[in-house]
Amino acid sequence: MPFSTRYPAHLLPATLLFGLLLAGCQSKPAATETAATAAPAAAPDTAAAISGASISKYLRAVSSDEMLGRKPFTGGEQRSTQYLADEFKRLGLQPGPDGSYFQPVPLVEITGTPSATLQIKGNGQPLSFQYKTDFVAFTQREQAEVKVANSPLVFAGYGVVAPEYGWDDYAGLDVKGKTVVVLVNDPGNAGQDSTLFRGRAMTYYGRWTYKYEEAARHGAAGILIVHDTKPAAYPWSVVLSGAISPKLRAQTANKGADKCALEGWLTLDAAKQLFQAAGQNYDQLYAAANTKGFKPRALGGLTLTGSIQNKLRRQTSRNVLAVLSGSTRPGEYIIYSAHWDHFGIGKAIAGDSIYNGAVDDGTGLAALLSITEAFQKAPKKPERSIVFLAVTAEEQGLLGSAYYAQHPPFPLNKTVADLNVDMLWPYGPMKDLTVIGYGQSELEDYARAAAKEQDRYMLPDQTPETGMFYRSDHFNFAHVGVPSLYASGGFESRSGGKASIAQQRQNYTANMYHKPADQFDPSWDLTGIAQDAQLYFRVGQRLASETTFPQWREGSEFKGARDKSMER
Repeated sequence: MPFSTRYPAHLLPATLLFGLLLAGCQSKPAATETAATAAPAAAPDTAAAISGASISKYLRAVSSDEMLGRKPFTGGEQRSTQYLADEFKRLGLQPGPDGSYFQPVPLVEITGTPSATLQIKGNGQPLSFQYKTDFVAFTQREQAEVKVANSPLVFAGYGVVAPEYGWDDYAGLDVKGKTVVVLVNDPGNAGQDSTLFRGRAMTYYGRWTYKYEEAARHGAAGILIVHDTKPAAYPWSVVLSGAISPKLRAQTANKGADKCALEGWLTLDAAKQLFQAAGQNYDQLYAAANTKGFKPRALGGLTLTGSIQNKLRRQTSRNVLAVLSGSTRPGEYIIYSAHWDHFGIGKAIAGDSIYNGAVDDGTGLAALLSITEAFQKAPKKPERSIVFLAVTAEEQGLLGSAYYAQHPPFPLNKTVADLNVDMLWPYGPMKDLTVIGYGQSELEDYARAAAKEQDRYMLPDQTPETGMFYRSDHFNFAHVGVPSLYASGGFESRSGGKASIAQQRQNYTANMYHKPADQFDPSWDLTGIAQDAQLYFRVGQRLASETTFPQWREGSEFKGARDKSMER
């Protein structure tokens, strides 16, 4: 399922473009042949240092109550990041270029309290939408108060501007000072026309973060996304829990002045009431928005008024990174990434208030440290440098990896690949290796070869409509052109087949995901996580032994950014 378009240049923030230009000043790699000429994969016993026991040792530590849920800006951050730095040092890795194991990441915490209601006036009977029940709202502006008063409401379909698809939901629409209402996901997801975008597989245009960015680019005062559980792939409760907690944002020079004053979501029922008050039918507008040639429109003279009171706290979080210097080509880098953060101490559920994040993403950290240990124990050191990177604030919007991509300690055009580890399943060995964003790059060829050694088969992402490729840290590396791999076993258990793993995943999602119940369980079978970590180790070892650079496949939306950086 390859992407059919290049990544649009107008979606790249200026900071990312600046990072690319800086990286572009470096010399071009000596060779860029494809993976077809790559060296043979590592022998199976090379990864023997990675085992269920090594995974357990690290997983117990990073997900223990002593880590206080690993939330940025808390004592849990200090404990968990210091633990990671100490482990990297103990394992004999070098710090970053500045002599530190920490990369500072300046963030601002915005604790917003929206007005109790959003007031809708005009065209007859006014509406009063209730906070949490009908809407949620927040802001990226670093101000004590933001307010939208009598802002005209307009409907802009999916809020997408995609020249490569011949699609512009803002065509002919002036939204300066207005509040835009848009649908969740992208036009292809409705399933009415498989030729739209990538059909049911979500593109980046379907991500809510993109919709907020695009509305701001057009000068909107506010934007509200209509929540519909099926295309969103999560219920209103997930939107609500994320909205009511303090938000971490990247610190910017203009303090978020270029963002919409008000960002938020409407429930589907509230949206239908809104459209009815504007003399419009939701179902008809929905159908029109999924048709090429859709024309945005004003919502019947309706206006919106609402405000948000903010408390601000500026602080510096930190990524943790360490380097194993290459023996012959130390100026070329392979990155292993995982996020260290989770949700800290919060609302108690069943008497437990520590959100330990064992699976999400303690498993990734345990794999990262086990892979580190395996490289140190290998008889032959890697020819290229290996960077081990634990990033902050993934749960807040991939902020730590975004900062790294914008301020890379190592040049991006000398970075061979990012191998990202996030949420591995503690349910024993798997037959499959599922690749998120399948069809993107030649890294899949490396993964396929390593999977074959383990008698596993490769499986494309089974839920592409949820947009998982855009929801973990590898995306920020792909965004700036670095080929990235995000894969793990998780759909066919060796012992229980597909049905048992589906049941276990469903139970995790319903009862443990982002809850205190996501904590270490001594009964877990961690050999499957060790299997995934061994595969990642072999992929990295093979990449480290080569002189070639893996490429994005033709048609990938990230190929253009990579090509541009490699020209310098």
